[in-house]
Amino acid sequence: MYIKGTLKKDKRTKNLVNRLKPGDIALIAHKDLDEVAALSLAEKKVSCIINIDETISGRYPNQGPSILLEANIPMFETANSKIFNLIKEGETIEIIDNSIVHKGENIGDCELLDENRVKQLLQISYENIEIELESFIENTLEYAKKEKGLVTGKIPIPKTKTSFKNKHALVVIRGKDYKADLEAIRSYISEMHPILIGVDGGGDALLDFGYIPHMVVGDMDSISDKCLRETGEIIVHAYPDGRAPGLERVKKLGLEATVFPAPGTSEDIAFLLAYGNGADLIVAVGTHTNMIDFLEKGRPGMSSTFLVRLKVGNKLVDAKGVNKLYHSSFKLKYVIGIAIAALIPIGVITLRHPLFREIMRLFGIRIKMNLGF
Repeated sequence: MYIKGTLKKDKRTKNLVNRLKPGDIALIAHKDLDEVAALSLAEKKVSCIINIDETISGRYPNQGPSILLEANIPMFETANSKIFNLIKEGETIEIIDNSIVHKGENIGDCELLDENRVKQLLQISYENIEIELESFIENTLEYAKKEKGLVTGKIPIPKTKTSFKNKHALVVIRGKDYKADLEAIRSYISEMHPILIGVDGGGDALLDFGYIPHMVVGDMDSISDKCLRETGEIIVHAYPDGRAPGLERVKKLGLEATVFPAPGTSEDIAFLLAYGNGADLIVAVGTHTNMIDFLEKGRPGMSSTFLVRLKVGNKLVDAKGVNKLYHSSFKLKYVIGIAIAALIPIGVITLRHPLFREIMRLFGIRIKMNLGF
């Protein structure tokens, strides 16, 4: 196999995606490549990816590699992590068979993850999933005891400038199938006009669909400057001790923000903000709700999510996967049926009209004359 292209690199795939162009070679350090990252790489139409970490470690069956296989994007792994610093971004490299070549020099070997190899590694992952599940459950229960203050009133929920009274809230997270689900509920958004909350990159997801978020929530590591400037309110998720790395970025843009120190995920505190500020209903898109979702985010448990859903569950409607419930399609038989139904009353009215009767009587006389009657 021979591939040549411009190298773009980043140890955080979600940061790299914003700089990629079609045909680029993506150099990443992404253990257990997740589905959302793989979809974003596929959308950029990269010529291939080179991973200096394990694309499938065998801990659990991550679906990112399968998505790249379907998109016909070759995946390579290299054990030589030093190549990350050997090549500058924007330089041209070549992959010749199993060699990475830079300026005519072989700088490292790589292995192609073809369909058979991916299937083999995923089979190992499925065999190990029960071990991972046991660890995940133990971690979740252990941290649930420590983080119960998140839902028992010990952690105060900030009062927002945005009014939620007598309104629905739509919380958008850039998770699995978020685009299809957001498309599926467009009519709901148009009809109910919910408060739009973007969780980090979820704010940009709303912008992509033509909506301006009323509020963005998160640590501000995967949201664009444009979204921060356009949104109505910014809530920075801070560590429980008050440290808020994302606040500095907001201040550099000359913007104001409210800091919410709390354990758990930004997704969790978005639900708590909507619930605590009086939303009638909370609709969620792109949520993380199962073990693989959390493992793909690098979280070994889901204690805060478990607790928050216990609290807000009576108001929460999870729209994850709603696009799979019903697929609207244009069917000719329905159009014909509607047309016939519409023509029946028109026909009845026409037949009963005096003018139509007179025309038909004269038409009958004309026929008789032509036939010699």
